[in-house]
Amino acid sequence: MATTNYDHVSQNFTELIPYNETMPTGGDSLTEDLNVHYQSGDIAWMLAATALVLLMIPGVGFFYSGLARRKSALSLIWLSMMATGVTSFQWFFWGYSLAFSHTAGKYIGDLQNIGFRNVLAQPSVGSARIPDLMFAVYQGMFAAITVALAVGAVAERGRMLPCVIFMLVWSTLIYDAIACWTWNPSGWTYQMGGLDFAGGTPVHISSGSAALAYSLMLGKRRGHGTHELNFRPHNVTQVILGTVFLWVGWFGFNAGSALSASMRAVMAAVVTNLAASVGGVTWCLLDYRLEKKWSAVGFCSGVVAGLVAITPGSGFVPAWSAVVYGVLAGSACNYATKLKFLLGIDDSLDIFAVHAVGGLVGNLCTGLFAANYIAHLDGFTTIPGGWLNGHWIQLAYQLADSVCGFAYSFGGSCLILFVMNLIPGLKLRASEEAEVLGMDDAEIGEFAYDYVELTRDVINGDALGDDTGSKYSAEEESTVMSPHHEKQFSQRSDEEHLNGGRMR
Repeated sequence: MATTNYDHVSQNFTELIPYNETMPTGGDSLTEDLNVHYQSGDIAWMLAATALVLLMIPGVGFFYSGLARRKSALSLIWLSMMATGVTSFQWFFWGYSLAFSHTAGKYIGDLQNIGFRNVLAQPSVGSARIPDLMFAVYQGMFAAITVALAVGAVAERGRMLPCVIFMLVWSTLIYDAIACWTWNPSGWTYQMGGLDFAGGTPVHISSGSAALAYSLMLGKRRGHGTHELNFRPHNVTQVILGTVFLWVGWFGFNAGSALSASMRAVMAAVVTNLAASVGGVTWCLLDYRLEKKWSAVGFCSGVVAGLVAITPGSGFVPAWSAVVYGVLAGSACNYATKLKFLLGIDDSLDIFAVHAVGGLVGNLCTGLFAANYIAHLDGFTTIPGGWLNGHWIQLAYQLADSVCGFAYSFGGSCLILFVMNLIPGLKLRASEEAEVLGMDDAEIGEFAYDYVELTRDVINGDALGDDTGSKYSAEEESTVMSPHHEKQFSQRSDEEHLNGGRMR
């Protein structure tokens, strides 16, 4: 019988050396190799996860834009991208330090790391497996997408400048505080024993409640509650595109929150995909039951609801529980879209229904399904678990965290917006003329498309006739049109003539 001899092959590898707390930066890079404290695979995975979370931000923009009317489509993409720029600036200078400084208090951090001071190779407060600098850039993407989620509330009626100021103030006073008390080991929720793997409260409940507050302070869109306001999404393909970006990016959002390339990250990826799939099917079936139509927007909304709900539990729960997350989130968020009518608040993109309610469902399910053996898949995390482990009090911890996060974000957002609205030049709402034109023309001066269809999007879709109580008549409407609109309308008429009266 033939035998095979395997020659011994020596392998070159770097032996990890425990961090010895020599200095805040983790050491002197001129005299020491600061990489010896970390696995290169962990760093590589976290860099990829950071890029995936960044991909989610334009996903939010496309999702929101597709749901809005075309004359304000570009403004929502613009706001999502601007959220990245503004929040990244804030995060570098003081945001990261307020949320994740090593000397933070129970509610918010200090300014020990202002301007990324001493943020380099010291093990992060999130995990000893990655350095401060890696943790900082990864968490910066979380801050940016949370802001992008919240500011979708300005859709079709909010001014851009006040919204940008709100991004800066809200991320400092609201997001940084909630992130600190949830994820920083010094935070009160963390010390209490609350479980939030990737942002049920800091990301979703905080952004959903902030969007509700912004919608309340802005007031309803003109024509709301009448036939004058067309609620149909103007571009369902764009909604689907945004959902794809979000679905793909959420793997970095949830699996990346393991902060290592481990089996825990793998499990987080498994439950993320499963909850999204089940949530999409559930929402679609609920809509079909009423309308007998297989709604693409409904499926996409359910996917996002499932992703939102599994976020806080993705590193704590077994795979089978993701089915329950998806069904509950798809159902609860679907019915929650009716809350805006009961509350009388024009939450035009249903941000509160999907993110705040979805985050609450996810937090409570985590209290039920969290399992100690799942958390320990990374090799070092130890938790008492939830109801699966007989740790009954965990559900109360999750509820307390959710209620406090909602109250702080909603109340704080209302206060911020109320004060801003009193400051000259920072009036939140656009003028009636601007709302008629659309935010793209009035605030940005550019459009998502070659032309905004004048008769559908401006005159018919937002008619300022006597039945709306407007001060403008149909004839006076033409004086509200910008020269750009008039030129496009003229071009459109020429095209109709050349094509025998048919639009291409």
